[in-house]
Amino acid sequence: MGAKGAPSRRRQGGRRLRYLPTGSFPFLLLLLLLCIQLGGGQKKKENLLAEKVEQLMEWSSRRSIFRMNGDKFRKFIKAPPRNYSMIVMFTALQPQRQCSVCRQANEEYQILANSWRYSSAFCNKLFFSMVDYDEGTDVFQQLNMNSAPTFMHFPAKGRPKRADTFDLQRIGFAAEQLAKWIADRTDVHIRVFRPPNYSGTIALALLVSLVGGLLYLRRNNLEFIYNKTGWAMVSLCIVFAMTSGQMWNHIRGPPYAHKNPHNGQVSYIHGSSQAQFVAESHIILVLNAAITMGMVLLNEAATSKGDVGKRRTF
Repeated sequence: MGAKGAPSRRRQGGRRLRYLPTGSFPFLLLLLLLCIQLGGGQKKKENLLAEKVEQLMEWSSRRSIFRMNGDKFRKFIKAPPRNYSMIVMFTALQPQRQCSVCRQANEEYQILANSWRYSSAFCNKLFFSMVDYDEGTDVFQQLNMNSAPTFMHFPAKGRPKRADTFDLQRIGFAAEQLAKWIADRTDVHIRVFRPPNYSGTIALALLVSLVGGLLYLRRNNLEFIYNKTGWAMVSLCIVFAMTSGQMWNHIRGPPYAHKNPHNGQVSYIHGSSQAQFVAESHIILVLNAAITMGMVLLNEAATSKGDVGKRRTF
């Protein structure tokens, strides 16, 4: 039997069936297509990233530092996706550039990259590359870079910050200093392994042999060992070497001088009070030696009883 005012919703098995409005089906279809497109785009990014990492690992298996031109730089460093950090040395190694500092920095950079490549912690999260000015001039122009060598860190996410540019002028380019900077920027710690260098050992052996031979030849007359003037000269040489900053040069490895790439002017004195060039140490050494020699001559002139004209010259 029918009844008036029966509800419009049908009951089936004690549950109400609701019908969606007819206009909602295009919206659902559009949402479904959008999800499929986003899923396909994400899959494409993952495949592209896997190809890039695979290519970088292949290059790293052949050499610890791979060279890049403009196209490779934009593809593997600038263009996303990227889940790895890249250390890049911008340099000018061609002979016509006459960049001796670039060659010295390249040797230290090679030691650092080899230490990372052959370490047990080696992985696909950090790579080392190089951009030479003559092979990637457009890269230098893109980054507004006008000096070499320059070390930069390109992080896995985001753009490089100011701290991602290595302060070469203040710290130097020793492999140990570069490794410390990389640890600060990437949390990847690299233990530097230097190839064995026997030149120091050979020089020490020759010196010991020379001194031993001299003592043997003059074994019957060893009064020169008690010569105060000789020991004073040796002491002064050590003092001059230390006060001129030779130990700092040995630890930091600064360049001998700096040549301005724009006007070609060579600077022998560093502009910062926290750094120096090797040439600056030599200048200080000569000045300290000249001052000391002047003091010695003044003392000789005051205490000697020789010719008045000679004393006046002193």
